Amino acid sequence: MVEVANRPKLILGPMATLSHEAFRRIVARFGGCDEYFTEMINAGSLIHAGPFEKYYLLSGPEPEKIVWQLTGNRSDYLAQAARIVGELDGIGVDVNMGCSAPQIAKTGAGISWMTKPIDQTVEMIRGVRREVKSKRLSVKMRLGDESFDDEKLVSFCRILVEEGVQMITLHARTKKEKHRGHARWEKVELLAREFPKIPVILNGDVKDVPSFRGAIKAAPSAHGVMVATAAAQKPWIFRTLSDSLQEGGADAIEIDCQQLALDFIDDVEKYQPTEFWKTRLQRFFAYYCLNFSFAHYFQTQMLGAKDNDDSRNRVKEYFEKCKCDRLMKIL
Repeated sequence: MVEVANRPKLILGPMATLSHEAFRRIVARFGGCDEYFTEMINAGSLIHAGPFEKYYLLSGPEPEKIVWQLTGNRSDYLAQAARIVGELDGIGVDVNMGCSAPQIAKTGAGISWMTKPIDQTVEMIRGVRREVKSKRLSVKMRLGDESFDDEKLVSFCRILVEEGVQMITLHARTKKEKHRGHARWEKVELLAREFPKIPVILNGDVKDVPSFRGAIKAAPSAHGVMVATAAAQKPWIFRTLSDSLQEGGADAIEIDCQQLALDFIDDVEKYQPTEFWKTRLQRFFAYYCLNFSFAHYFQTQMLGAKDNDDSRNRVKEYFEKCKCDRLMKIL
């Protein structure tokens, strides 16, 4: 089995309530993931030492692969937060310029940095760049609002690159589209060709080997592919995508699906505050349960669990009833 040279990087995307250390640990056990973006860290909460911020700063299990993603609506806060995370282990700092969730965008954070007067965005990037120092500065963005066109997109990205942005991840949808419709992978190729000296990463709609192949065919100049929600359902997806690029085939992946679920619950207890346990488990199992024969039933059971012990019991009960679902073999 020979690894293909210059294969695209495989990156875990930032997901609220999901891209935390407990989740990274079950992804890491299968291998194949080159970088882990953290869930959004609110710059204001971080610099004011919010009660839960220390959990957002956990960097395991592979600190050298961490990318710290920051969100916020104030340039000074983002710069100060960049100074804090820039001193930690990891590849670098990413500024969230793509989140279109109303609770984020309406505050002036996320995708709002693409629609504000450009001088405000430049000021923010300059401030963050100064504080990141030797680490990589990247941005994760969308196409923009509904009036975007190729010229506007390229012009905006050129300004970012001139101000020191060293990697761009493009979720190739507009603000309004959110996750509807198909991501325009060809726009990733456009940026990758326009900016060959920096990595341009494709994000959106990669959920399995066929879609991965379709994405890299549509954007062959892209430096990598970011996967988010599909990894929540299938934490082994980076291994399967990596294996799909091997010459001469790859070893089968054998998964004890019950044990994986129980290990995740254990890790949530270790690496998340008590106040977060229920929401973190609910978010994960909303996706993970989709793998199984009676997905809706299993999902309903897990979302209704009263506490962690009840979650453990419900996992065991499901796989006792559906023994054929417990062991999964992926070729």
